[in-house]
Amino acid sequence: MPILVMKFGGTSVATLDKIKSAAKRVSREVANGYDVIVVVSAMSGETNKLVGFVNDTSQMYDAREYDAIVSSGENVTAGLMALTLQEMNIPARSWQGWQVPLKTNSSHASARIEEIPSDNIMEKFADGMKVAVVAGFQGISPEGRITTLGRGGSDTTAVAFAAAFEAERCDIYTDVDGVYTTDPRITNKARKMDKVSFEEMLEMASLGAKVLQTRSVELAMRYNVKLRVLSSFEEYDPNAGTLICAEEDIVESNVVAGVTASRDEAKMTLSSVADRPGIAAAIYGPLAEAGVNVDMIIQNISEDGRTDMTFSCPTDQVSRAEQAINAAHERGDFNFAGLISDTDASKISLVGIGMRSQSGVAAKMFKVLSDEGINIKVIATSEIKISVLIARKYTELAVQALHDAFELEKA
Repeated sequence: MPILVMKFGGTSVATLDKIKSAAKRVSREVANGYDVIVVVSAMSGETNKLVGFVNDTSQMYDAREYDAIVSSGENVTAGLMALTLQEMNIPARSWQGWQVPLKTNSSHASARIEEIPSDNIMEKFADGMKVAVVAGFQGISPEGRITTLGRGGSDTTAVAFAAAFEAERCDIYTDVDGVYTTDPRITNKARKMDKVSFEEMLEMASLGAKVLQTRSVELAMRYNVKLRVLSSFEEYDPNAGTLICAEEDIVESNVVAGVTASRDEAKMTLSSVADRPGIAAAIYGPLAEAGVNVDMIIQNISEDGRTDMTFSCPTDQVSRAEQAINAAHERGDFNFAGLISDTDASKISLVGIGMRSQSGVAAKMFKVLSDEGINIKVIATSEIKISVLIARKYTELAVQALHDAFELEKA
């Protein structure tokens, strides 16, 4: 039988009624001739509750016990889903990560998948099981301890299973009905896209779109797993949602596929840094060791052997970045005249594989922002994206203006 992977997020399994509704969707695919692997998240709010229990018990907790606790939410959902399917006379059983086994490394709370042997589940399919309900977000370390994959890890679990079992497709059921050209809460002209390339989705996910976890898109692109994002709360439609696939599966792409906004960005500037070989490594090495996620980087023209270095990072990492830079300065790794932190910024990005063959996109973007009186603080580009930092108060205006200028409401 062909295999289909179906993943249901926390809002899709938040209550017993919603679990029953999800089970009906699974039963429809079984009737269509599939053996189905269902990957489930914890019921909505459960993981946060479990994390709260851990924090209330111990501020300096053992990460191994943290994983044992927070992974239990998915176990409950998997068991309830299997019971619901059995009540519908569908042969189903639940699988925890260690039972598959989903093998990971030993990085608790942020483990990476190393291997998913298919033997156990395939043997059960051969014996008549039609649905394997897998607890997402969890695996087992080489030491035999439960591990978790980080928040949003159930998406990664689902894609990894689709790759390991050579599934026909991986359907991600969530509370939105697909991937939009921008956040529908910002403009009502946002349009649901039928298809998006892996590269575009990866950029959009990393730049602020919250539909899919970045790691899951990376995995799908590496193993060419077709993803479909669709809503758990809409009537069944075989053509619903947005398909995320290889670029060659899209006949013709718009120059710009979407506009993303990330509000919680900061711009940090080191003034009067020595312009010498190794200075960038001396600055960004300690930032990397401190876990600071540096994005945009600009180095100004050197004058009298000194230069300014500007970079962006999430606002919640500013204090960590300041500590790392000041510690490096005190060690004598480098010196500077001042460190300026601007925490009132948003990152606005245009994304589209059509940019590879179309000139003038950056010029048009800058002209649109200029016409709206929006000043650009930092610019960064890649082959299929252009990102700018602007004052946070202009976020909605910038997104709406760019969405209109590039006519993204049109298919």
